[in-house]
Amino acid sequence: MTNWLRLGAALALCASWGWAVDWKALRPQGFVSDYAGVINERTKTELEEYCAEVQRATGVRISLVTLNSLQGEPLDDVATTIFHHWGEAVNITPGTDQRVMLILTVSDRHDWFETGAGLKADMAAGLGPHVLRETRVALRKRDFNEALRAAADTIGSAAAKAHHTALRARIGRSIHWSPLDAIPWVVVAGGVVILAVLMWRGNPAGYGGFGGRGLIPGLMVRSPMSRSTWGSRGSGGFGGFDSGDSSGGFGGGCCRDW
Repeated sequence: MTNWLRLGAALALCASWGWAVDWKALRPQGFVSDYAGVINERTKTELEEYCAEVQRATGVRISLVTLNSLQGEPLDDVATTIFHHWGEAVNITPGTDQRVMLILTVSDRHDWFETGAGLKADMAAGLGPHVLRETRVALRKRDFNEALRAAADTIGSAAAKAHHTALRARIGRSIHWSPLDAIPWVVVAGGVVILAVLMWRGNPAGYGGFGGRGLIPGLMVRSPMSRSTWGSRGSGGFGGFDSGDSSGGFGGGCCRDW
């Protein structure tokens, strides 16, 4: 009986290894393709109307896609497959491809941004980091409705500016990115605590005349010979703190975790 169970488990494992999602089978559900089921009907309706207006006024097509999971496959492979297959499905040629696609993977916490080669250069330049920055706050709160609103608004505004036109539709937003959101507050708080400890902690044993004043003030005002037995002991310095919010370069087919 045990041998049969082991055999069954091995067969199931092999089957799971051979299982792969057919990403080409996915079809656009409109401008918003919510495969993860995280966008409410009100937001989807508003986004559909806004993206339709952007395409009518500028020719730029916005595709906002949510996936529940990558099923263990590489993000670039999945996203590139979807982007190119959807372009081929509507017979878009590379020189006229004015698509902009944002893909969010809910469980894996990734996002991916791609633009078609037909976009105007002044619109495409810097659009990726701008969109991903504007969606950052909402994504960290796992508010996917607001994240897609921010993405659509950012892309639509860039398209209208590049084509010197005005949009009749507007998209409502309740969360906006600000420079304060880029500050790694946890790291800053940790640095302040360390600095406070060094400022108020008593001097190490062996220093004369500055007991209880604090390590940093004592080091600033003591004379080089104020320690009775200096010897050859030294100490290393503190390294710099990471910002905690760095990201790689953006452009066609780039991604970021949130």
